[in-house]
Amino acid sequence: MYNLNFRHLYYFYLVAREGNIVNAAKLLHVTPQTVSGQLTTFESQIGCQLFDRINKRLYLNSKGKAVFEHASEIFHRGNLLTDIIRNDHEASQQSFTIGITDAIPKVLAYDFFANTMREYPHIKFQFREGSFDTLLSELAVNHIDLVIADRGIAPGTQVSANSYFLGESHLAFFSSDPDIAKGAGFPACLDNRNLLLPGIKSGITLGLTTWFESQHIFPHVVAEFDDSALLKLFGSEGFGVFCAPSAIAEHVEQQYQVIKCGEVPEIKERFYALTGKSQAQHGIVKAVLNEARALLV
Repeated sequence: MYNLNFRHLYYFYLVAREGNIVNAAKLLHVTPQTVSGQLTTFESQIGCQLFDRINKRLYLNSKGKAVFEHASEIFHRGNLLTDIIRNDHEASQQSFTIGITDAIPKVLAYDFFANTMREYPHIKFQFREGSFDTLLSELAVNHIDLVIADRGIAPGTQVSANSYFLGESHLAFFSSDPDIAKGAGFPACLDNRNLLLPGIKSGITLGLTTWFESQHIFPHVVAEFDDSALLKLFGSEGFGVFCAPSAIAEHVEQQYQVIKCGEVPEIKERFYALTGKSQAQHGIVKAVLNEARALLV
């Protein structure tokens, strides 16, 4: 450890994070030549190259990715320590960062975390929303502590993380039209109806398409949404029938003033929690896992 120069490590960390030497130099208020020299010195000291240099561009190699992951955790912890020192308080407020993928219903995310937030009033919870790949990348470098997603980590993925299956919920259909299921009944009432679908990134889109065909139902797809909250908002305004997990049916009906017109047990939406290896035994992680599994089948 005494041979590791943390200033050189920080220069490397910024170059890797920013993607090039020029941007790192701007943040450090030094010249690109200075950053390049420090980076070369650091690689010489540790005895290995951290970047592949192709056409004057830098690409992290396998060793560089491993060093960057640890450097990210070091400087993240350093920032937390700085906050504690600045606040001059032993019990300085800690933070816990949660990533929610676009496909997760916001009401369901609320149900997962509400009780846990009440149990940990001294923790500052930070919620971020994004795509699965983006949040997984943030998790890999310890910028996020826990991710809630509609899929787990694929086998062979080069990410040091844990993936937990939380449970599943079959789908229910909702409409702002209170008379939609009268006469034809469900699911026949969906035929030729305007329909709002989750985006192609959702794990249930293919299952929905197959199910419609098996039922000889041919709705008119008006729009597709990556954001589940936006989908429900348009559905509440009468733009079309939409689906959501049956586990949150009561919330959806109350919040969006719609009615449930039927359920589809054949199609199930699955939910997962992803954590970094260092967070596996965290009390908040355990509490959220228990809460989520109690809510889902």
